[in-house]
Amino acid sequence: MSRPANPARGEAAIVVNGEALVLRPTFEALVAAEEELGALFALVERAAAGGLKLGEIATLFWHCVADRGESCTRTGIGDAIVEGGLARATPALKVLLTQILQGRV
Repeated sequence: MSRPANPARGEAAIVVNGEALVLRPTFEALVAAEEELGALFALVERAAAGGLKLGEIATLFWHCVADRGESCTRTGIGDAIVEGGLARATPALKVLLTQILQGRV
C-alpha cells in the first residue's frame, strides 16, 4: 500500500495477510458491488437490521480495495474478516456504508 486510508475521502482500511489495504468507495467500485449484491440502499437496510451476510461484506470490501495486488484475493479478504472477527471489520464497514448513504462529509 502506498499510503494510509484517508477518512476525509471516505476511505477505510482492513488488514489482509499482514498488509493494510485501503478501501476506497469510488463510483466505479460501488457500481461493481451493486451489480453483484443488488441495490446498495437495500444492502444498507440489511446491515441496519443485522441481516448483512459475511459474503456481502467481503464482496463490498473486495470491490472497494483501491490497489489490489496479485496476492490480494476475495477469499483472502473473507478469511481476514473471519480471522479478525466482525468487531474488527465493522469500523471499515461503517465507513463504507456511511459513504453510500451520505457521500463525503
